[in-house]
Amino acid sequence: MTSPACKSGFKATVHPVGDNPAFQIDRELYPFESRYVELSDGAPIHYVDEGEGPTVLMLHGNPSWSFLYRKMIVRLRGEFRCVAPDLPGFGLSPAPPGYHFSPEEHVARIVEFVSRLDLRGIWVFGQDWGGPIGFGLAAHDPKRIAGFLIGNTFAWPLRNPRAQLFSALMGWFPGPLLAWAYNGVIRFFFTRGVTNPGLSAREWQMYLAPFAARHRRRPTYVFPRYLRKKTAFLSELEARLSALRDKPALFLWGQRDFAFKTDAYQRLKRHFRRNDTVLLHQAGHFLQEDQPDEICKAIRSFVTGQLAEYG
Repeated sequence: MTSPACKSGFKATVHPVGDNPAFQIDRELYPFESRYVELSDGAPIHYVDEGEGPTVLMLHGNPSWSFLYRKMIVRLRGEFRCVAPDLPGFGLSPAPPGYHFSPEEHVARIVEFVSRLDLRGIWVFGQDWGGPIGFGLAAHDPKRIAGFLIGNTFAWPLRNPRAQLFSALMGWFPGPLLAWAYNGVIRFFFTRGVTNPGLSAREWQMYLAPFAARHRRRPTYVFPRYLRKKTAFLSELEARLSALRDKPALFLWGQRDFAFKTDAYQRLKRHFRRNDTVLLHQAGHFLQEDQPDEICKAIRSFVTGQLAEYG
């Protein structure tokens, strides 16, 4: 075990993969050094930190982990610093005792994570629940944020009947039972959410592996539950977007998403004065899996243009 200096100067601990009791990583699919930073409560956050240049903070949602960004990291690390953490209870990040996997807790953890690494000039990539978590980070510490790279996500209470039914089924019944029995939440999300052309057996293994043990599966059905339970948090979050309206935002929107349709993108877009859009016609909910080349090309163009114009 070694402790090399982080790019920010903060000391991060690098653990060999075998130190983690949860699962082994397929290094051909995920060829990155695993880093851990210990937060104030003693629980570590696992993350990837690859490349040099403007910082892209890649925030995953449910039920994924930093593995979701592997294709983007490989494509962008020659020009960008790609930082991709695992939320507590996901991937290789353990949850501290008493953790409830709520969005407020996740925001607090990412705020501390960013502070400990002293990340600045951040381009926040948020997708699924990574969107609200990223917006929460930005509202807490806007001076660290250069702009947003927004995938299929949301930032308000989902009150429509379809979303309410989804929350009830995945969060209360039968979602928890299916999760316990055969990792059913993950199987549903990645069967419906990847379209081009679907996951290989090895990729499936990497998404299922963090939750192979039944006692680790609770985070996968708690997130859907919070769609109904966290209306106050989400209402406040949307109200706070007004303070971020001058931050540039690139929308990268999968058109074949089963969850967030064009109306969600249009509602989010109204909150950002400086914005551009790339509609990904062959991408579903997990656009990072479906069209990474198009996403990375758009990020290069947008960020380079914004930096050239505004510095």
